[in-house]
Amino acid sequence: MPVTSVDTDPEALTLTVVADFTVPVRRLWDAYLDPRQIERFWGPPEYPATFLRHDGFVGGLSTYYMTSPEGDRFYGYWKWTAVDEGTGFEVRDGFAHDDGRPNTDMPEGRMVLEFAETALGSRVTVISHHDSLEDMEQVLAMGQVEGMSAAMGQIDAVVEDLASFAAGRAADLQLIGDTQARISRVIRGTADQVWRAHTDPEILRRWQLGPDGWSMPVCEFGAEPGQSLRTEWQNDETGERFGFAGVVVEAAPPHRIVTTERMISPQDPDGTASPETLNEMTLTPVEGGTLLAYLITYPDAGIREQIIGTGMVDGMEMGYQRLEREVLAA
Repeated sequence: MPVTSVDTDPEALTLTVVADFTVPVRRLWDAYLDPRQIERFWGPPEYPATFLRHDGFVGGLSTYYMTSPEGDRFYGYWKWTAVDEGTGFEVRDGFAHDDGRPNTDMPEGRMVLEFAETALGSRVTVISHHDSLEDMEQVLAMGQVEGMSAAMGQIDAVVEDLASFAAGRAADLQLIGDTQARISRVIRGTADQVWRAHTDPEILRRWQLGPDGWSMPVCEFGAEPGQSLRTEWQNDETGERFGFAGVVVEAAPPHRIVTTERMISPQDPDGTASPETLNEMTLTPVEGGTLLAYLITYPDAGIREQIIGTGMVDGMEMGYQRLEREVLAA
């Protein structure tokens, strides 16, 4: 069992849990910062977690839910207030409604995670600070100690599974609920480099080209909220043409950008006949490069199935390989 100590201090209004692991600090840190990994251990085994958003930067937000054996969902959030990469982070954490809004009828606390090297590997210390004794007693009565201990008992299996999350692995697809999909990929480059590659039209034209024989005659892109976006591809032999248009909804360079997207064509130049998706891209520094997490929300399950069935993920992987080979390695 990785948990080595649990200390409850009613005077200081804190709960401190310490756990030790036989892996380097960076490996443990990445497990907490990667949504694919943390959702494999944040909830107890009977209440697995699903992270809908996981920013990992000051001012960012994480939202998640835990699913009970009966299928009920219990939502929570983190508001990121401090990050010292590889060493520790601090969040305000609390309970949420199913639409993501904080549940003000439940306690919100401050959680500090500290990561340190040990003789055998690494240690994480989780300190939960409560705002009042009443809040602390309420959360403890809900099983905070038991839940954290059971959750941490799953970390060993996650951190030992390096191959599933290492740089060089192809893009992963995960279906979330009925209408969302998350594509994840570690790209060999810094967050600043990957950000520019996704927002600078000149760089986009160098790697986001699709199959051989296609070009990108139109690329209007940027990262200012409210800015219109438009990219168009052309088969240089047949003249066939299609593209995407949208708007920047939110941006926090170089960590996160949210855009809308709809398909356009010569027959539908404004995309009015196409379904619109919401695309959330989050960039997080990890060992070997930058983790790109791309969450897409579709209008319904049928449209999600239809679009993914076009080979979208394989096309994205082809682009990421070209990005690493022809842009980031240059």
